[in-house]
Amino acid sequence: MTNFQSPRGTQDIFYEENKKWEFLEQLIKDFASVYHLKLIRTPVFEHTEVFKRGNDSSDVVNKEMYTFEDKGGRSLTLRPEGTAGLMRAYVEHKLYADPEIVSKFYYVGPNFRYERPQKGRMRIHHQFGVEYLGAKNPLMDAEVIYLGVSFINQLGLTQCKVLINTLGDEASRLAYREVLKDHFKDHVHELCSDCQRRYEQNPLRILDCKVDTQHPSLISAPPLQSVLSNESKAYFKAVCDQLTDLGIEWEVSDRLVRGLDYYSETVFEVVSTSENMGSQSTIFGGGRYDHLVEYFNGPSRSGVGFGMGIERLLVACEAEGVEFDVSDEVDVYVLSLSDAQSQVQQVALWLRTQGFKVEYDLANRSKNSLFKAVERSKARVLVFVTQEGFETSIANVKQAGSATSKDVSFEALIEHVDHLLSHGHEHCDH
Repeated sequence: MTNFQSPRGTQDIFYEENKKWEFLEQLIKDFASVYHLKLIRTPVFEHTEVFKRGNDSSDVVNKEMYTFEDKGGRSLTLRPEGTAGLMRAYVEHKLYADPEIVSKFYYVGPNFRYERPQKGRMRIHHQFGVEYLGAKNPLMDAEVIYLGVSFINQLGLTQCKVLINTLGDEASRLAYREVLKDHFKDHVHELCSDCQRRYEQNPLRILDCKVDTQHPSLISAPPLQSVLSNESKAYFKAVCDQLTDLGIEWEVSDRLVRGLDYYSETVFEVVSTSENMGSQSTIFGGGRYDHLVEYFNGPSRSGVGFGMGIERLLVACEAEGVEFDVSDEVDVYVLSLSDAQSQVQQVALWLRTQGFKVEYDLANRSKNSLFKAVERSKARVLVFVTQEGFETSIANVKQAGSATSKDVSFEALIEHVDHLLSHGHEHCDH
């Protein structure tokens, strides 16, 4: 039987729900403007090696990617996350040559992951991401975290906390790898099949397991701080101190490793503390990466960023009772009680060129149905047009709910409608 329903893990977004998305997208643009972030758009699919890098142990790469072969026999993958494609573009177009040294980007778009759909976790999820590239400075780490926290606070989310950890520099991680290999060697056969794979690829990933969280070997695993280099300790302390100076409360979570292998040094998550949030409590997360640009054959450039899922953000808003303005009122409804539909359309389209939100009847409704449609539109001003009035450039105008109306010349119509609406409109040419 033909299936004409949306695929599992996807959704259609429309009407009031779309109003929420529009609000978030505008807030993103506002933040991008004041932080002087540059929008970057990358393809929704890339060559598979952009995401599948060497001996990557992450679940995203090993279990969740949508990979396919195109008609030319090339292996392509739908974008599972935003950072890797941005790095590829950064190197391919030599954006690292910017004399400002630090490049600040943001992106908004869909990502694709084959995983079990849950509330706030879809197979197509949309992400707002921020990346600072070009230097390694604790101030950058702190600002990226501050930006994300400020964004969700501006949205109205207050029940959240910042979790932060360090994965250390390369030498620290190599030393920690050996410590974990030795720690888990007598227990790896007791762990899930994914952890047995992680043991060989990257034992650090075992700490991120969602299946064996209560296994004694995970609970007793030594912290990375036990082998952390002095340089990484100093860097992590500087990041935490700067967050404190910025008024951001934070909490060290020594099991926090994030879900992708390219992170180094600082990693962080901002999680909801609302009791209504459920199991998917992470609102956004990210970290620093020191060698990802080099992987794409670029120069040595460090970066730090975060990804914030729009769907998850809306779930957090719902959990905290954050309300959005989803009203869909129109400014003007143009109508005729006689056979003047062509004239009605001309007046309506003209009013739209002046910046007003205008509706008129396109369904040839009866008089009774027409007035019900006007009421549903919540139009604040009604403009009546007749053939005779159109020929003499006169319309009859009234405020919705008012018992009185006024004949107004077309020349004075814009000013009069503006007056009734009690606010001006930016006029635009179409």
